[in-house]
Amino acid sequence: MRISDIQRCEVRPGRLVEWTFSPATVAAAAALPPDPRPPAYIQESHIRTARTVREDGLFVPTWLGTAFDLPGQADLDALEQALRDWTLRHETLRSGFRWAGDDMHRFTLDDEDVSLHREEVGQFTDTEALTRYLQDRFDVAADALGWPNLIFAAVVRDDSTSVYMAFDHTNVDAYSVHRIPHEIHELYTAGVTGRPAAGTPVGSYVDFCEQERANADGIDDTHAIVQRWREFIGRCGGRLPAFPVDLGLRPGDALPAQKLMCEPLLGADEAAAFDAYCRPYGGSLVGVLAATSLIVHEIGGQPCYRTVVPFHTRLKSAWSDSVGWYVGGAPIEVPAARDFDEALATVRAELRANRSLARIPLARVLRLLGADFRPTSPDMYSIVSYVDARLIPGADDWTEQKAYGLIRVSYGDQVCVWVNRLHEGLWLACRYPDTEAAYDNVRRYVEGLRELIASVPARDRLRLAEPAFT
Repeated sequence: MRISDIQRCEVRPGRLVEWTFSPATVAAAAALPPDPRPPAYIQESHIRTARTVREDGLFVPTWLGTAFDLPGQADLDALEQALRDWTLRHETLRSGFRWAGDDMHRFTLDDEDVSLHREEVGQFTDTEALTRYLQDRFDVAADALGWPNLIFAAVVRDDSTSVYMAFDHTNVDAYSVHRIPHEIHELYTAGVTGRPAAGTPVGSYVDFCEQERANADGIDDTHAIVQRWREFIGRCGGRLPAFPVDLGLRPGDALPAQKLMCEPLLGADEAAAFDAYCRPYGGSLVGVLAATSLIVHEIGGQPCYRTVVPFHTRLKSAWSDSVGWYVGGAPIEVPAARDFDEALATVRAELRANRSLARIPLARVLRLLGADFRPTSPDMYSIVSYVDARLIPGADDWTEQKAYGLIRVSYGDQVCVWVNRLHEGLWLACRYPDTEAAYDNVRRYVEGLRELIASVPARDRLRLAEPAFT
């Protein structure tokens, strides 16, 4: 599934229909007592950051979503039932938070209290107008500081129906978004054919939040993980790491608008050759990080590349198919290497040594460190993420379905890079500050990454052709 924004996901005109939680469901939620299960640290951090940024006078949409096609003119009753059944399958989607002073308390609806309200918005004949409407609508309906904070939509035409689903980030991560087209297709097909829907019950992200938080609250500031983060942040100058190239930003500037760069990086054969070369070191994730370390050193001249690598926290099979924000971060440090192989070896060693740090939420660690990490940006740090998406259910159908993972590009001072391996090759998306310096250096980074990854197969052939000396 290609990661994109709403402007580049093949929006086509048609009749727009929306679904949100019904007024009865919203009223039922308002009367609910607190759910004793707490928010995950990552959820709480996200919402508090959104509140801080809003209080500073800036509305920063941060929703995630998906877009995909159903064949023909959809049966809206069957689609509505599929959307409701899917919502009930994943408990986090009917759970939200309220403030009590400065504390957040969860509430969670029972299945029988969840119903959807369908609204016929009308016919759109202009692609640009429809795209603008969808983005503006999702900004309001999937707001981190509101509830409900999700919305479903369909653009119906005679020959196809495009489905759009947007969520505040507290509900979903990238893996969750990637699974949605397949799940909705299965439920919808079952509805229109009268066959029972496939699938088994999935674990609840709300239960996971409770377990993860209890585990995180069991450590104190003397814990080894906290000490390692303290040392890492100290070597970053007392801050979490940014992308180490000139972004044209000055301390104290207002949060800048962002732009998105998304494009194919390499074809399937080149991606396979790159993965084969990197496999002895741990695979393409290691390769992408190693390549990044070399390129940003060349661009920015920093003697050491420091970053926080995102890892999923779906450590039990119960969470494998669950929708939620199952992400932690592990710090790595890669000194300037002589060549790609040396960088590979360093990244492999760093990931082996530090991956376990991702099991304790970083927001908990920062709280224990006691430093003033008052968030003023939606992104706490820069990331470079790699996901092999080819084995995700439904991946074989993404091209035919015109399936996209959607990110909202609005404001932020960090560089966030996502590299996905798809059946057709490597796809890159990058969100970066909208400055001339950031564009120039991100463009240099992307071209350098493409060139280095493409050169690896030739490098491998040269290595194999070298005579062996004994």
